[in-house]
Amino acid sequence: MASGKFMWGQDKEPADPEQTFIEFSAKPSSSEPAASAPQPKQPKAESEKAEPLKSALKKPPPGAAIPINITPAEVISTDTQGVPAVPTNNEQDDEERGGWGNKLDFLFSCISVSVGLGNVWRFPYLCYKNGGGAFLVTYGIAMILCGIPIFFQEVAIGQYLGAGGMTLVGQLCPILKGVGYATMTMVFFLDIYYCIIIAWTLFYLINSFVSLPDLPWQSCGNWWNTESCFSPEMNVSTMKTNHTTTPVEEYWDKRVLQITSGIDVVGGMQWELLGCLFLGWMLIYGIICRGLHQSGKIIWFTALFPYAVLLVLLVRAVTLDGAGTGLLYYVTPRWEKLLEASPWIDGATQIFFAYSIGTGALPALGSYNKFYHNCYKDAIITCIVNTLTSLLAGCVTFSILGHIALEQKTEVSEVVKSGPGLVFLTYPEVVLKLPGAPIWAAIFFIMLVILGIDSEFCIVESFVTGMVDNWPEVLRPHRNKFTLGICFLMFFLGATMVTHGGAYIFQLMDFYSASGMPLLWCCFFQTIAISWIFGAEKFCDCVHQMMGIKPNKFWYICWVYLAPSVMLAIFFFFIVQYEPIKYGNYQYPTWAEAVGIGISLTSMVWIPAYAVYYVFATPGSIKDNIVNGLKPNIKSRAKIPKGEKTAVIPMSESSAGLISKNSSFISKNSSFISTKNNSFLNQ
Repeated sequence: MASGKFMWGQDKEPADPEQTFIEFSAKPSSSEPAASAPQPKQPKAESEKAEPLKSALKKPPPGAAIPINITPAEVISTDTQGVPAVPTNNEQDDEERGGWGNKLDFLFSCISVSVGLGNVWRFPYLCYKNGGGAFLVTYGIAMILCGIPIFFQEVAIGQYLGAGGMTLVGQLCPILKGVGYATMTMVFFLDIYYCIIIAWTLFYLINSFVSLPDLPWQSCGNWWNTESCFSPEMNVSTMKTNHTTTPVEEYWDKRVLQITSGIDVVGGMQWELLGCLFLGWMLIYGIICRGLHQSGKIIWFTALFPYAVLLVLLVRAVTLDGAGTGLLYYVTPRWEKLLEASPWIDGATQIFFAYSIGTGALPALGSYNKFYHNCYKDAIITCIVNTLTSLLAGCVTFSILGHIALEQKTEVSEVVKSGPGLVFLTYPEVVLKLPGAPIWAAIFFIMLVILGIDSEFCIVESFVTGMVDNWPEVLRPHRNKFTLGICFLMFFLGATMVTHGGAYIFQLMDFYSASGMPLLWCCFFQTIAISWIFGAEKFCDCVHQMMGIKPNKFWYICWVYLAPSVMLAIFFFFIVQYEPIKYGNYQYPTWAEAVGIGISLTSMVWIPAYAVYYVFATPGSIKDNIVNGLKPNIKSRAKIPKGEKTAVIPMSESSAGLISKNSSFISKNSSFISTKNNSFLNQ
């Protein structure tokens, strides 16, 4: 087998016939008869069905081998090199699979994934928590060495295998199938607490219309305000304390959360938030059941609308007095912070969280591409847009923090408590500076509601689909009822986070359940499965099959050495330098820390536990089970029952209309995949 590599940007060379690629000869058309025995005339109906296939394969990339991208019922075998070999399937077992209507659908779906609460809500508060510029350093390192390479790897392997991410690792390395179960556990936890953000946003949206023509967080003097409340319109001489808080901050703490002194003082239920939480789950379930997320127009709208709102807020924020001070704090690294573990673990996991790495989203996105699609360009564009979106949201946030610091005559680092509510302390502040503030407030919170619901219904459907795929005979006939039950269960579990002490529980869930240690743990083993066990060289061969070119040494080194090393180093650095979690200045008690670590272990333990189970429970000797567990066992896509839509909706940051069913890449009755006349299959 030839071992030459092809660099990105080089002229594409013909595929080496000695390389182990999946390729075969197409059945000759009537205009180009084969030299062998004459072929029977194709029926008219079948000829018409094959037309979309012919147009889809008119111009394969030069040098790319013609793939078999079909959905056989049997297990696809692998050759001695581990590269998937051609399946021996029956045409009657082939099933159509949905695809993208055009190339821009996939790109805009990826951009929609980039524009989500992970960028607008999570990035700014983690950056503020970790000292601004120091967080940007760790974020940038993780993006270059881990984020972009693994993003491309996940999309490409999904495109090559035509499989989503929930079972992907188990196919490439059966002994690590526990990665899929760990991912499902993380998604379950994420489903529970993500809807709390929607409840907070709905509360703000509804109350934007309560005090018209003003906004309820515009001034002091309300029943929830304290003596420390100070607004620019007030006389400084009337203040009874040197420590002041803004009306926006007091509205968040004293009105929305009605927060207690700590997690051990849960207090009563915040009934208004509970109603908003119930409304949020009703919207999510209604969207899933009605299929409103299938429209391609929604993808375009959710991709572009947030940018329009953010740009308006950015223009106003950077023109505020003191904005320059906030921006300087944003970009200036505090190098002593890099000696702490928090900026490293937060920077790395924010990249994975925002990019949806390690969650099954990206392979599912890639699986709907045509085989020859250049997903490399899409991956680079999406990662750049994702990062720029986060930086844009950070500019808005820190400009406002600088303005508040000037008004309060304090340092930017002392303006507000760092916590998950930072977006509800800064954006409502800049809205007050715009003409027609209630209108802009409504527009901003509508944007957050859209982003939140987009994110939530995707991850809820991801969890439901994973469960249904595991127990199809029991759950598939009752999918809607099962979805309703899951939504009710998650509403019930999430109700603890809309109590008066619920914000402390939310912070605990956000740090320990679906980010931090468990996310880094899952991403590490997934990268090991693809780059080491399946093999980075084989993966490069897969890319060459699809595009006719091979990734250069940088990508190979990142996949094999740098990304796993960075993840492992950050993971152990975090353990060695572990610091208890805080909510602002509040220190969590030891028992709460133990609960948080236990939440992390509930997902992390699946990987070693399943490996032990596989070795001892699988028939055969322990040695044989270990050896076989490290060999790829690539299976076909699950067959979709007749009349049902393909439902592959991954966890993502925003809308991804993935279940729109377009023309399948390989038509069921196409003579192109006829095994009878396939010269490769007959060898």
